[in-house]
Amino acid sequence: MPVASGNRANPAPLVDIARHCVVPDDIAFTRYHELIAPELPGMGVTLDQWQEDIWYAALGVRDDEDRSLACDVMGVTLSIARQAGKTWGVMAGLIAICLSRPGTLVIWSSHHDRTSSETLTKIAGIVEKPAIRPKMRAQHPVVQADDNRGVHFANGSRILFGARSAGFGRGFAEVDIQVYDECQNLKESALTDMLAAMNVSDIGLAFFMGTPPRPQDVALGVHEAFKRRRDKALAPMKKRPFKGIYVEFSPDSPEDVVSDIDAPGFWEKLSEANPSYRFRVGNSAIERLVENMSSEDVLREVFGIWDKTNETLAVVPKEQWNTLAVDLDTLPDVASYGINATRSGWLWITACWCEGDSAHVEIALGTQSEVEAVNFMSLHATKRTPIKHDSSGAAKALGEKLKQLGFRASAYTKNEAGAGNALWLGMADQGRLTHNGHPYLDTAIRGSRRQDLASGGWALVPRSDSFDIGPAISMSAAVYAAVTTRRTTGTRRVKKAVVG
Repeated sequence: MPVASGNRANPAPLVDIARHCVVPDDIAFTRYHELIAPELPGMGVTLDQWQEDIWYAALGVRDDEDRSLACDVMGVTLSIARQAGKTWGVMAGLIAICLSRPGTLVIWSSHHDRTSSETLTKIAGIVEKPAIRPKMRAQHPVVQADDNRGVHFANGSRILFGARSAGFGRGFAEVDIQVYDECQNLKESALTDMLAAMNVSDIGLAFFMGTPPRPQDVALGVHEAFKRRRDKALAPMKKRPFKGIYVEFSPDSPEDVVSDIDAPGFWEKLSEANPSYRFRVGNSAIERLVENMSSEDVLREVFGIWDKTNETLAVVPKEQWNTLAVDLDTLPDVASYGINATRSGWLWITACWCEGDSAHVEIALGTQSEVEAVNFMSLHATKRTPIKHDSSGAAKALGEKLKQLGFRASAYTKNEAGAGNALWLGMADQGRLTHNGHPYLDTAIRGSRRQDLASGGWALVPRSDSFDIGPAISMSAAVYAAVTTRRTTGTRRVKKAVVG
């Protein structure tokens, strides 16, 4: 919504009002002052501070030989509710870049053709303003049909619009900027050809923006491109830096949000989710949205809340897992250890303690060093403590080394895993399995689902590639080893988990 509407801009910085704001830490300078800032006064546009901050970061450049954008790999991902100004903020910046950089080609794709048409109508309303019209192509600056549907500038720059569902976005060459609108409906397979079109540009900037996916989007798997970027950006532990930008506006306590517009607290929570509310957006605009949506859609599209997308597929629901968390200062001697290695290079060691028919599990170590893992086990495990490890990969190699050192290490076979998974899940369902609430184990459980095995039983597999479920698999191995192995008990104070 342009300033010409008479509404005031939100002066708050992005980092102060976004629930999540992930920005590369290697930005040396920004091209914002070169490509956007000089054009805005002549356009009659003033961005909100948070919109300006997004562009400032999006055009942030590394201090390297190539002077490449710091977000060149993962792009800019915006998970922001409707009527918040994300589309207009990106649109205004793109117009400025097209004016300042002759020959710029922008491809703006939506999932639905209707959305593309609506977005084109919005941008047409901006470029037809007296302040900008002289800088547009003299004849037919706005094309509403055919392959050139979009806005055309006098200096050769273009912003073209179309629907991905109709095949738009493929076949272009030398694209400078791509915008993937309605990113909650974007398959990873659709990105390969489209992103390659930016390889020769000195900008090569991609925007992924939308609202949290609906259950039907999740069921079809069309949300993965959006969700994967969110998961990578918000992952508590990253093997490598997230070379992108992720911004999410949603309430700090989503569980407290109500979808009833007349309920106490509705408008206060909306202020946390919508940076334009009470500035450029009033109550009427929100009321029109809410009155035409289901309560679930209100939470996603008005408040920007990511619901439990395919959480029902999780092996243990989050609420149930949380009820099993306890804080124990003293525990019996460790009954067993489980070891798993992930493709990302992490070794996970989980310890299990048993008393009666109950068990308690904690992550004992997370490391990328086999030497550290061997040293840890040499210090904390006895030669009589059963250790179960993966039957392949780095965990198998670690297990073999421990066995050579005299430890009671053996492979956690597929058949054992099938039985072990049923064992620990049954204990969890009965409240006989507890944990200490470690965030990496919590995430691993939330990111795991069941996959039936032909030989019987089931295996733990990730719900998506963005989840590291190593801690969950090592936990399964530890519980199986503890319950199926005779043990002696004593009592000692235990050390907290170490993640290196």
